[in-house]
Amino acid sequence: MRVKTKFISAIFLPLVFCLAAGFQTSSVTIPKDELLGKFIPAKHTDFIKIEKQYSSKEGIYLRKQAYDSFKKLFAAASKEGVQLVIISATRNFDYQKSIWEKKWLRKNYKGWSDLQKVNDIMKFSSMPGTSRHHWGTDIDLNSVTPSYFDSGNGKKIYDWLVKHGPEYGFYQTYTNKSGGRTGYSEEKWHWSYLPLASVYLKQYNETVSYSDLKGFSGSGSAEAAKSIELYVNGIDSSLKQ
Repeated sequence: MRVKTKFISAIFLPLVFCLAAGFQTSSVTIPKDELLGKFIPAKHTDFIKIEKQYSSKEGIYLRKQAYDSFKKLFAAASKEGVQLVIISATRNFDYQKSIWEKKWLRKNYKGWSDLQKVNDIMKFSSMPGTSRHHWGTDIDLNSVTPSYFDSGNGKKIYDWLVKHGPEYGFYQTYTNKSGGRTGYSEEKWHWSYLPLASVYLKQYNETVSYSDLKGFSGSGSAEAAKSIELYVNGIDSSLKQ
């Protein structure tokens, strides 16, 4: 029964959310620049600034539909004594590039090949142009320290999200790798609003190629690292549609 419930939660709930929002993959064409994060969220009409009560930072954005659903998730969590805090949301190409380039210059990488650097950085950080955070559908919650969610309040938050997140369309994409998932290491803080994100992933795979991944250090190793096959698509298998 548990397996059946998980299947229904992972497959049918996102479909219900998509239909309710009038979002259908066959009728939506997403510009390549949006898939790659090459836009400014503050100037995009589909995005809204996250209010202070929901985030530890100012001036960060989400797509309106994802934000509306998060606020409902937040309210439900608060009623049960679970405090959710968005610590990162939409990160466009330039923002992701700044993170990537800073890590690229780590002193311990001296003597490493570009491919070795790429593989090491991508344990937790996305290449510019490949991040789900580009889409305005994904959020990081409370802490990016893995051990935080293993005990105490962090475990309470994580357990609540696993149980109730799907009710509001939010799923942990980067689960543990025991089932053969590829790509990034497990991220218990990273939650994706699947009703929209599944549409973006589908069109990313149909539209973006390795020739589009350029303009940052190590971009020439993107294909060798299989950053699209193993990382962009390296999500929990139950969420692939």
